[in-house]
This record gives sequence, C-alpha cells and structure tokens, in this order.
Amino acid sequence: MTVPAARADRPVAFAWRRTLLRHVVVIGLSSALVYAFALVHGQWSPMHRWNRAFADASLAMLAITMSIGPGSRLWPVLLRIVAYRRETGIHATLLAAVHTVVILGGWVEWDLARLFGFEIVPQTGEYVMFQHGFGLANVLGIAALAYALMLMLTSNDRSIRLLGSPVWKFLQNGAAVLWGLAVLHTGYFLFMHFLSFHRQTPEPNPLQWPFVTAVLSVLLLRAAAFLSTWSRKRNSAR
Repeated sequence: MTVPAARADRPVAFAWRRTLLRHVVVIGLSSALVYAFALVHGQWSPMHRWNRAFADASLAMLAITMSIGPGSRLWPVLLRIVAYRRETGIHATLLAAVHTVVILGGWVEWDLARLFGFEIVPQTGEYVMFQHGFGLANVLGIAALAYALMLMLTSNDRSIRLLGSPVWKFLQNGAAVLWGLAVLHTGYFLFMHFLSFHRQTPEPNPLQWPFVTAVLSVLLLRAAAFLSTWSRKRNSAR
C-alpha cells in the first residue's frame, strides 16, 4: 500500500515545527538572560556591560546544557526537556560568538596581538607582553569557542547520518572539555584579571559566587548522575 505524499510529509513538518518552537523558547530565554546580566553590570561602560552580559548568558546556557542530561537521569520527569539540549547548546555558542565580536571590536580594537596580552611600547614601537594571564585566558576562550562551533555545526540529524552514531556521540560527549575551558576562561576574568599591581583594583564582580555555585552544582549533578547510573546497573547485574 502506497502512503500518500501529503500524509508521509506530516511527521517531517511536525518535527520541523517542534524544532522551531524549541528555538523560539531558547531564544526567549537567552534574551532574558542577556537583559538580566546587562542590568547586573549596568554601572560599567557600555562595551564591558554588553561584553559581560553576552558572556554570562552564554555560560548560563552552557550550564543548563550540561545539566539537562544528568538531571534527567536523576529525575525522569525532566526527560521531557532533553530535546532542548541541542538548542541550548547552539544558542550558548551564538552568545559566545557575539561576546567574542564585542571583545575584538571594543576591547582589543581588532589588534590580535593585544588579544594575547601584548601592547605596543610607545618609545620603541614594539609589542611587549604586558598581561600574561589575559593572553592565556583568551587562548582558552578561543579554544572553547572553536570547540563549541564544531559541536554546534554537528548538532543536527544530517551530521549523525554522515558521521555515524558512534562517532557523533563520541564528538558530542566531549562537551565536558568545552565546559572545562569555558569555566577556566570565565574564572580568570572573575577572580584574577583585575588584581594587577599597576592599576586600581575595581569592586569585585557580583557574579563571583553565583559562578562558583553554578560550577559546583554542575559538577555535583553530573557526579550524582554517574553514581546513580552505576548503582542501577550494578543492582540489575546481580
């Protein structure tokens, strides 16, 4: 029996609408986070305000992405939001890309040497390394963005078919590496960058301890999910 073309297309159209709806929901959440973080940093200059707003929103979306999987293992009711993990990861990457553009245009003014901690000495006209930590932190950030872009570009069904499920899963499971790079990059700017001896130290970033709480929460959640899964498999093997 031949299935009518219109009827055969219904599942595809339905899946497309569900995907579009998830993107709309995640875009709304991303926008709300950017706005909220911009309010937190309202006393800063516009460049730093939006730089941090997009960076913080990106990290928050990445924390959500890293939490959905283990959360659903601990609380099956969360299985209904597992489908959103792809979209939260994609938009975390897009927010990080905007953050990078703001940095390049507003902070280092498209001088890539400055991005790695070098500054021109007026007397000699040569570049000298002034901020070792700044350069290293940005290397970590660039590596994180490059990895995130790779994950984003393969976060689709076509990539699963092209790479094969085992290879695709191996690639996507490397998101923990991305999380580690992002945490190190963010931690430097929250706790260390403004401690340089040659300038006045500003007031501590109000998001320092929320950041620590988020990092520890993701770590504990993933550890709890691992132990829960291991315990269930051990009990079922008896």
